[in-house]
Amino acid sequence: MKQRRSVGKVLMGNEAMAWGIIEAGATAATSYPGTPASEIMETVCRIKEEHSLNIHTEWSVNEKVAFEVALTNSYLGRRSAVMMKQMGLNVALDPLMSSAYTGVRGGFVLIAADDPGPYSSQTEQDSRYLATFAKIPVFDPSCPQEAKEMVKRAFELSEEYEIPVMMRPTSWVCHSRQGVVLDKIEGRNETPSFKKDPQRWAATPRFRYLLHKELNRKIREISLRNHPSPISAPGGAEMAVVASGVPYAYAYDVVKAMGLEERVALYKVDLPYPLGQEIDELVQIHPQTLILEETYPVIELQIGCREGVRGRLDLTIPSEGELTPDIIAHLFATLLGEGVGEVRIPPEGGRKPSLCPGCPHRAAFWALKKALPQGIYPGDIGCYTLGLNLKAVDTCLCMGASVNQAAGLYHSFKQGQKSVPPIVATIGDSTFFHAGITGLINAVHQGASFVLLILDNGTVAMTGGQPTPAGGGPGKSIQIEEVVRGCGVDFIRTVDPYDIPLLIQLLKEADHYARGEEKGVAVIIARHPCLIYGARDEKKGGGEIFIGEECDLCGLCTERFECPALCKGPQGGPIIIKTLCTNCGACLYVCPQGAIKRV
Repeated sequence: MKQRRSVGKVLMGNEAMAWGIIEAGATAATSYPGTPASEIMETVCRIKEEHSLNIHTEWSVNEKVAFEVALTNSYLGRRSAVMMKQMGLNVALDPLMSSAYTGVRGGFVLIAADDPGPYSSQTEQDSRYLATFAKIPVFDPSCPQEAKEMVKRAFELSEEYEIPVMMRPTSWVCHSRQGVVLDKIEGRNETPSFKKDPQRWAATPRFRYLLHKELNRKIREISLRNHPSPISAPGGAEMAVVASGVPYAYAYDVVKAMGLEERVALYKVDLPYPLGQEIDELVQIHPQTLILEETYPVIELQIGCREGVRGRLDLTIPSEGELTPDIIAHLFATLLGEGVGEVRIPPEGGRKPSLCPGCPHRAAFWALKKALPQGIYPGDIGCYTLGLNLKAVDTCLCMGASVNQAAGLYHSFKQGQKSVPPIVATIGDSTFFHAGITGLINAVHQGASFVLLILDNGTVAMTGGQPTPAGGGPGKSIQIEEVVRGCGVDFIRTVDPYDIPLLIQLLKEADHYARGEEKGVAVIIARHPCLIYGARDEKKGGGEIFIGEECDLCGLCTERFECPALCKGPQGGPIIIKTLCTNCGACLYVCPQGAIKRV
């Protein structure tokens, strides 16, 4: 194994945490992709290859699987890490809760990356709440360097108390860059050894009670050594600020920028849970104390003495959204009053996201709207959620929910003795493997009848092109058709979504099957590689696309097809942006006048 001396390198926060995992000597690292956490696992895999490290790495089919594979390595006395985004932790909550009781032998670190804002998630939940729910310690880093060091501290704490430990970075830590000091890669390839102990690893309810008692003891002991660290504590300070994570970094800068060093005492919390009682003493010696944390009041809820405490519980800080430097500066100005200038909070901006130029999902959604315009369309999580813009997604709940919601729609209309409308659920290939298979088995077994359109682009495109079980890997490739057939589905068709006329025909046939005499779930697999991460067929169909004289300026192609390569020109008609056009030809089927043509 190669070793390296301490060196500095500019790294993204996710890359820094990957280095922390490697430097700590983990022998297993698992993950399911999800922004903002995806680059941690990608970096672990890259370092493993560059340094010929003996580490088991895997992109698992979902977060529960990833959690349990890594956890078991820790049962054998070896260090392990599992990474996911905050909603992935909901999927892995069952083993998280139970593993807090069983504990671990080798260090076990769970990295759950949160998305305050949110920028790429359905929720802006605070994973630290789930750490308190499970009763495990949680670190909250404020910058990439600190994140790397906290990963190593988390491994040490995990082994000292034989307990899972969580790292909770937020988006700005994950994706910000900083010069990070890298240390030697320590070889810790302990021989795996499973020590049989049924009262711990396979505990029955009575022994679970004893394990819960032991867990409470561990948490109490950790809390006794965990206190806010004073960063600056001037005598006579008008206000104390207790902060963790990114809000601490912002508060540190804002105090200096506003010249408040003599008026504000600043305290830092590395481990927001479990906190010791010293924070109550800190609150009592200051006229007021402001708690800055994202996104829920985890620190605040552990404070027994409430007098003078300002934060989310008394609505001094909004109950939702990320804390920006502008908001923190505004809070300081409001709470300190005279002598602090007004701070202007800029308005929110941004634009609506859309599918990429030439994305095969756009063609599939267009065909769906053409084939079954009166349908109800349960959608799912991934790039194809953006089918919402094409009015081809009516619901989006969580991973795999489209299949179950389609079944729910069918049963509701049937039980209500109403005519069942066309129901078409859409789900991506990776999401189908993640959480769609059990729903499909249930739908078939319960006699539900609808169309399931699986959008197979061969990758997890939304998060950077990670592999799916259908692609190459150390084991056997799993073909979607075989899985669907194994779930009991009889109607299975595969089509290239760029062939819009054929896809429209198959959707109508599938709907006739699902709502006709045969009934049952009809599955269509719309398969074409992602244009970003898969093979790109620039020459598909021959010559370039152009707009003919038949165009009557109806605007349908630019407003409802929503391809970034088709936009409204200065004369009001559509123009094709050649630098964006992939020449896929899907737009040839869009214009009712036939004005979009090939050379």
